[in-house]
Amino acid sequence: VQLQASGGGLVQVGGSLRLSCASSRRPSSNNGMAWFRQAPGKEREFVASIGWNGDSRSYADSVKDRFTISRDNGRSGISLQMNTLKPEDTAVYYCAVGIGAYSGSDPRYYRYWGQGTQVTVSS
Repeated sequence: VQLQASGGGLVQVGGSLRLSCASSRRPSSNNGMAWFRQAPGKEREFVASIGWNGDSRSYADSVKDRFTISRDNGRSGISLQMNTLKPEDTAVYYCAVGIGAYSGSDPRYYRYWGQGTQVTVSS
């Protein structure tokens, strides 16, 4: 499975961006998927995840009520709507496909990863 993330860019504090992740194969529609991010000098951290049918969603406390994850493209891809962006949201954002139906926050249970898209929030 190949994942293509897009939608990153430079935005001012308080602005919005929408990230998209397209999967090369429909089997991703049966897997949990997630977004992670990694800022310079920091470890990769969980941002949001969504179950295979879109009914189960989880968010990191730092993005709750500001970010919304959703499935699209017939459930094989995902999006991340990011609102009220803060400088601490600056990072490379990665989408990932879970092993089976897993849609938790542990990166060890995600098998396929996209190449990442840079989000920079300027103050």
